[in-house]
Amino acid sequence: MSSHAQPESALNIELLGNTDLGGRGDCIQVMVERGYAYLGNRLSKGVTIADVRNPRDPKPVGVLPVHGNTWSIHLQTHENFLLVVEEFDFKLVMSQKEYYAASISGHLSDRFGVRGKDFTAGMRVYDIKDPANPKAIGFMEVEGLGLHRIWWVGGRYAYASALLDGYKDHIMIVIDMNDPSKPQEVGRWWIPGMWVAGGEIADWASRYALHHAVVENNVAYACWRDGGITILDVSQPTSPTLITHRNWSPPYGGGTHSALPLHDRDLLIVADEAVQDIDQEQLKRTWVFDIREKKNPISISTFPTPNNHDYVAKGGHFGPHNLHENRPGSFQSSTKIIATYQNAGVRIFDITDPYSPEETAYFVPPTPTTWAEPRRGLTKALHTGDVFADKNGLIYISDYDAGLYILHWNGQ
Repeated sequence: MSSHAQPESALNIELLGNTDLGGRGDCIQVMVERGYAYLGNRLSKGVTIADVRNPRDPKPVGVLPVHGNTWSIHLQTHENFLLVVEEFDFKLVMSQKEYYAASISGHLSDRFGVRGKDFTAGMRVYDIKDPANPKAIGFMEVEGLGLHRIWWVGGRYAYASALLDGYKDHIMIVIDMNDPSKPQEVGRWWIPGMWVAGGEIADWASRYALHHAVVENNVAYACWRDGGITILDVSQPTSPTLITHRNWSPPYGGGTHSALPLHDRDLLIVADEAVQDIDQEQLKRTWVFDIREKKNPISISTFPTPNNHDYVAKGGHFGPHNLHENRPGSFQSSTKIIATYQNAGVRIFDITDPYSPEETAYFVPPTPTTWAEPRRGLTKALHTGDVFADKNGLIYISDYDAGLYILHWNGQ
């Protein structure tokens, strides 16, 4: 463990170990399977594999490469398989502000070069029976710029956000995983107005783009950045149908990013991502919805904003990012919600009373000593990205610059 890795602040969470992943600390999504962590990299590209069997001494053990103009920032694991998205790296040609501000529409395949030569676009499947040495066994190419994020917890179907030719931005596609070596798209759904090639005209100016959907009991909860959330019936996965669409932007700031359904309590947690530094956008929220009537979800509360420190004055991104998604085999709870909060680290909230959520634990890593992200004029501040929690009280968080932290939650 680095001697510089003492937390900036912590409550009911202790640091066990951290690693900068051998200089590949620029990571976002993290998944842990059978003692190994898989992390998608933003700048150094590809996927880094870390041995985390000893949480006090995690070690990088391998890299899954990707085309230099492609990023693989999101991934999924289930038992013997790893799914990795591949998408053109937009930050090669636009600033962060430009990326989040508006959609990229039209015929996309040749806009940034030749797909397959100048970048890759689709989803790659790895066999991870030997978790330290994944073997590529399949690739599903898409006609467009690629996939952003994917949801798969085993079973026949995966659900992904895809930026395809002819569409205004990322839509939802359904992928048949019956033969993992030959995944194929079998269905898609989009918000009417997104199919540019079909003559549809959007009645919005902001960015409607699917970040990803989480599926529970044949219902998909899909977050659309500035387009709010759709609740979809996917009992027939090849032909999803809309149950309802809710959008609270404006007046709120958009960036709807992650949904966590809690069907045993008829609740839905929805996080709006902070996509700009806090001095450049309004404060984002995490919402609690009552979904007893899925056609009429009602927001009943928001999570408290972290206040153990003046995070606005600290600068950088301050606000929600990812939620631990209660995946099968991981930590699962309908009352304890684990969330990353960017410059405020990882936070844990108790929603025993869903009308009055309470913060019960947090861990804020130290500010990185080296920077993988040039930040292009933005405030240099830590950026806790993603979170995965296991059944044993271990929490794994990624940092945009400082790699992987492994924590123990004392209040589980």
